[in-house]
Amino acid sequence: MPKHRMSRKGRYIAMGATGVVVVAGAGVAAQTSTAATVWPAQKTYTGRAFDACTAPSLTAMKAWKKDAYYGGVAVYIGGRNRGCAQPNLTRSWVKSVDTLGWRVIPLYVGAQPFCQKSLSKERFTAATAASVGAADAGDAVAKAAALGMKPGSPVYLNMESYDVADKACNDATLTYVRSFTRTLRAKTYRAGLYGFSSSSAKAIATASNRTDLPGNLWYALWNGRETTTGDWPWDPRLYTGHSRGHQYKANSRETRGGYTITVDRNAWDAPVAIVG
Repeated sequence: MPKHRMSRKGRYIAMGATGVVVVAGAGVAAQTSTAATVWPAQKTYTGRAFDACTAPSLTAMKAWKKDAYYGGVAVYIGGRNRGCAQPNLTRSWVKSVDTLGWRVIPLYVGAQPFCQKSLSKERFTAATAASVGAADAGDAVAKAAALGMKPGSPVYLNMESYDVADKACNDATLTYVRSFTRTLRAKTYRAGLYGFSSSSAKAIATASNRTDLPGNLWYALWNGRETTTGDWPWDPRLYTGHSRGHQYKANSRETRGGYTITVDRNAWDAPVAIVG
């Protein structure tokens, strides 16, 4: 079984060409709210991206950039359920890899549902979902800002698998996600969610009430297909206009430029951090 980015002790589951563009129009309405009068144009990246439990060293990032297979890197900026230490992840590291041409994808491991079968350090209940969501989002913004990720950047909330058929649990999860999203947007950060296509991502994509849901969806579907369109499991009208990421392979041990890293592979067509 692949290892879980929330915890190296175990993960349970329920189931190119590259380019960068700054977008001022398409898809932005879904990412913003009236809380902000002026939103920075979102910065999007289309191409291959990887995520690793621990942000690699700058030397490894330089070597992997020369290899040119990947152009994006997801990093775990915070959250009480974050599983790995981040000795390399500093403001200087973020600035340096951005200067090298990497597109940085911020990921925050927030509280997890009360019905989830895991060893999560932080959970929410139906009663606490809204308050915990707001608190986690405030922390996520603080962590992103400390790393030099400016307003207008996205933060992707890591929501692991849970029983979406458990209505009380699913309702509480949506309450938590909506509260997280509202708080991010009030601070002028865009909202995204990472989750499994059979669980948390499905709950977001199929929710009939679209109010305050994240504007970007990063779905884990480990089918080996490097696409964000050919295997999109839901309404094709959802999350268009550079708003999708697809984690299509987990725990791929790869050597590039003499440096070996175990990564998850992603096809990416969504916002990335604005670094300053």
